[in-house]
Amino acid sequence: MNSGPKRIEIFDTCLPGFGVRIGVNGYKSFFCVTRHLGRMRRFTLGPYSRLSLADAREAARKKMIEAQKNLPLAPESQKLKDVIRQFIELYARPKNRGWRDSERLLLRNFKSLLEMQIRDIKRTHVVAVLDGIMARGTPGTANHALSAAKKLFAWALDRGLIDIHPIAGLAPPGRKISRDLVLHEDELRQLLVVAEAEGYPFGYLLLLLLYLGQRRGEVAGMRWSELDLVRGVWAIPACRAKNGSAHVVPLAQPVLDILALIPRFWGSDFVFSTTGRTPVSGFGRAKERIEQHLGTTDWRIHDLRRTAATGMAHLGVAPHIIEKVLNHRTGQISGVAAVYNRYAYEEEKREALEKWADCLQQKVPHSANDARPSTSGSTTTRGSLAA
Repeated sequence: MNSGPKRIEIFDTCLPGFGVRIGVNGYKSFFCVTRHLGRMRRFTLGPYSRLSLADAREAARKKMIEAQKNLPLAPESQKLKDVIRQFIELYARPKNRGWRDSERLLLRNFKSLLEMQIRDIKRTHVVAVLDGIMARGTPGTANHALSAAKKLFAWALDRGLIDIHPIAGLAPPGRKISRDLVLHEDELRQLLVVAEAEGYPFGYLLLLLLYLGQRRGEVAGMRWSELDLVRGVWAIPACRAKNGSAHVVPLAQPVLDILALIPRFWGSDFVFSTTGRTPVSGFGRAKERIEQHLGTTDWRIHDLRRTAATGMAHLGVAPHIIEKVLNHRTGQISGVAAVYNRYAYEEEKREALEKWADCLQQKVPHSANDARPSTSGSTTTRGSLAA
């Protein structure tokens, strides 16, 4: 019975253990087989299109000599998808709060290269991917994808997984434009209604981003232990703040009302979670769902923070108070004075956020406001979900 085409390996008659492998799709690569520390090891040396026969044979000979001397051998080339997984777990996740964004950028945008050996990926492969992203009219995504790929290949180079950084010095394909988008009146009103209908977790998360003007990662990682619902404050610890500065955020009544609707996972401290074990993720898919109702894709989640800041400015809030609300370092005092001034401007920040919340409430249809229970002067018992 014919089982279909199979991979073919042709061994060299001059150098035993060295050969060329021909895949079922016709892709050719050089390899060698040698014994090292008592066991047979196979190594991919490079694609047939990149190496000459003489160069590949010499590379195989060096690899075999290293093996005979029991020297540490460089690992066999791995597929890009496996290297991305290692990069995220060993580097990005422990060191970068935005590691999920890096993972999404790499897996989604370089999907066509995931099955390739990382040593076989050339500059032209990456450029082709970036050209495709640019063709979709998303230069910002192309720039971010390139940045994530550069970090990945630099990490792989440091670990000896590749010998040459294939995209070192590659210029961003899209012209970097500083965004200044602020949601206009109709977009704000529509977003408030759509987010309310979306509910937990992403709808309520978007509402808090808009009401509070804080960073996405900080709101998404909000803990119940950081909230004082009696005083109406949220204390973001320095370890979770992007700029490393602890931050107190006053909570207006509409925010407390939203928090009253959020269920708690048993034994979990996360406010926004779908598992109870980790903060919520998957913003891209949630944003796409909301965009279907908004009828536009020309906005970013970070635009909510800019919209909040601009809205407070229109309401007459002083610029230095807005900076305090946003937890910007601009003009921030330091040293001993900072210790005694840690909770400075809390009343001013509360007044600013309450003004902004009242402004947003006026944009919500009365039916949506009436449907939301008030927590004023009462204790709300929240349901629990099994983790």
